[in-house]
Amino acid sequence: MLNSTAQKFNLSGNALKIFGAVTMLIDHIGVIIFPRLTVLRIIGRLSFPIFSFMIAEGATHTKNKLKYFGGVFALGVICQIVLFFYDGKAKLNVLISFSIGILAVYSLELMKKIMLSDCFKPIIRLCSLLILPAAVFAIYRLNELLRIDYGFYGCLAPVGAALFKAPKNCDNKILKRLDNHFIHLLCFGVCILFMNLHYGGIQVYSAFALLPLLFYSGKRGKLNMKYFFYLFYPLHLALLEGIYMLFFK
Repeated sequence: MLNSTAQKFNLSGNALKIFGAVTMLIDHIGVIIFPRLTVLRIIGRLSFPIFSFMIAEGATHTKNKLKYFGGVFALGVICQIVLFFYDGKAKLNVLISFSIGILAVYSLELMKKIMLSDCFKPIIRLCSLLILPAAVFAIYRLNELLRIDYGFYGCLAPVGAALFKAPKNCDNKILKRLDNHFIHLLCFGVCILFMNLHYGGIQVYSAFALLPLLFYSGKRGKLNMKYFFYLFYPLHLALLEGIYMLFFK
């Protein structure tokens, strides 16, 4: 369920992702070509929250959960290999962060499914409450061991967006009442707030990404642009690196 304001402005998922891709491009132009232009990095702070929110949408609506996770993770691994050979960086890229976020959303959905189902014994339903905390703890430990882009709070941000999404055929009245766009955005905003407090600096500007997200229509858009967005991340980085090597180095 979406609020009337979002329905009026009707920004599709594709429109939001295109906006996120443009701000990502601007950000990486600042990183690779014009590192002294801080304004480019500030504009680029809008990209991560938008894609993170849409990752939550994809994880909750996909019909093939394994394929959805596998596509993002596989591309993240390929990008990581390329980045490693390019400059030896050990920091895991943002697609790995999104992959972890997808698994966290899946653990949340599993917990809801067991908790809301009458097919399980009460003790099993009670124990299912540990699924999400266990996933959160695992993500925390993983971020202690590895340098992951956007860190612990960035990995958990999609969970905030999916926290009160009601499963299909859900009869729980409380959860159904909480399943609205404003609540999703509020919970997601809390995750972004903690991430901003952790990183500080220009990262605080990422909070402005909540404004375009407020007008999300809940619909993908007419075109299936999934593969375009999958390929945009590695291709635009390769293009910018090529431009830098040719004209600025």
